[in-house]
Amino acid sequence: MTNKINIGNHLVGDGEPCFVIAEIGINHNGDLDLARKLISAAHLAGCDAVKFQKRTVEVVFTAEELAKPRENPFGPTNGDLKRGLEFKPQDFAAIDDFCRTLKIAWFASCWDETAVDFIAKFNPPCFKIASASLTDDELLRHHRRYQKPIILSTGMSTLEQIDHAVEVLGKEDLILMHTTSTYPSKTEELNLSCIRHLRERYGVPVGYSGHEVGLQTSLAAAVLGACIIERHITLDRAMWGSDQAASVEPNGIARLVRDIHTVERAMGDGIKCVLDSELPIIKKLRRVDSQNLTAPGANLLRPKAEI
Repeated sequence: MTNKINIGNHLVGDGEPCFVIAEIGINHNGDLDLARKLISAAHLAGCDAVKFQKRTVEVVFTAEELAKPRENPFGPTNGDLKRGLEFKPQDFAAIDDFCRTLKIAWFASCWDETAVDFIAKFNPPCFKIASASLTDDELLRHHRRYQKPIILSTGMSTLEQIDHAVEVLGKEDLILMHTTSTYPSKTEELNLSCIRHLRERYGVPVGYSGHEVGLQTSLAAAVLGACIIERHITLDRAMWGSDQAASVEPNGIARLVRDIHTVERAMGDGIKCVLDSELPIIKKLRRVDSQNLTAPGANLLRPKAEI
């Protein structure tokens, strides 16, 4: 058993309902109205939270990287693209108001210390640290200053790198996310068995952030014990944008949420017993009742814990 962690009004961990995050990321394409539509779609699908990204472009990227040619809707360079995808402070304030109205949690992956400080002003229920930032010790420590739960993605990382990141962050209020950092990921690259391995190695709750096409493997991750399932959301996988093809449309997110919670109800508590609904079937079909379960006074209840 791992510790349970409060994320807003939700308790996350063993025995709790799976916490489903709709990753909006940069799929809003710099359009606040599109962001609102994505938030609404996630809310209607039954997701527990939406997540964005926040970067200080000049800090995260070098001047050389920003100057590279890259055709995009915002201009001819990579810098035009990166700046065009960054929401302004007033945009995040509008996002905060909209999420509060819908009563859905929101937070962000912050790629630099200034971004962390900015998002912290909105009092998010947690912080997400992207796989790309797992080896940035100073950024990890800066997140911890705000004493919020941290969700750390572990894509493109060795166990030794994860060991170090966990040592830097500490295990209190820490959730690890198993993920494969390819977009979209191939089924044979997902390595879902690693979810259990991470739980055993670190003793903290472990979730799954999926970038694959389809829903079956994300559902399987929940069955394997992932306490969080995160998938990118889009209105249309054919839209412009680097993450759209690895995303899930609203109907797909809704099906995933429904199926995760259906499986949770089906899992039960693992105690084998005869159900009341089975008694008529016993009387109808069983020729020999060795324990006479259908007799008056027979103990049909689940075994009680010893006091």
